[in-house]
Amino acid sequence: MNKLKKWKTLKSQMVLNHRWCQVRQDEIELPNGKIIDDYFVCIKPEVALILPITSNREVIFVRQYRHAVGDFFIELPAGSFDPSKESAESAAIRELQEETGYTAHRVKKIATLHDKPSKDTNQIHLFLAENVIKIGEQNLDITEEIEILSIPVESILDKIHQGEISVAGTVAALLLGLKFLNY
Repeated sequence: MNKLKKWKTLKSQMVLNHRWCQVRQDEIELPNGKIIDDYFVCIKPEVALILPITSNREVIFVRQYRHAVGDFFIELPAGSFDPSKESAESAAIRELQEETGYTAHRVKKIATLHDKPSKDTNQIHLFLAENVIKIGEQNLDITEEIEILSIPVESILDKIHQGEISVAGTVAALLLGLKFLNY
């Protein structure tokens, strides 16, 4: 029998409702009766992330600047999407094409993960695509400047251990996807 109890929401209001950032302030009652009046929740969009592997066993990555941390990161292609307008699978394929010019004819769902469930509402939908091929050029948003990298599958774990690949969603997709493929 589960003894854990959910928190009770007493009040909830949007304190920031911008197109790119939504924050909700909840007043909650904990199971022990304590009231917390300033529990902030970030309402974030769903994210589709794709692990693209070429027929030469190279993973296609993007390298880009991330302003919140102020540094460059090697990541798998990914982006947000609205599930009422697009499936996670089509969003993953779209992001791959936009960010890299590569396409995938078939993808496999690896997992759906919660990004940061203590404060964020979104999920990350992870996909695997084998035998991806380059069909065109990047189609980037105004805020994107992306370098495309091809890294042999055999080098991936070393790059994670050395800290060269350190973004959580990317690391999760790599570890799950490569295990799925028995690499």
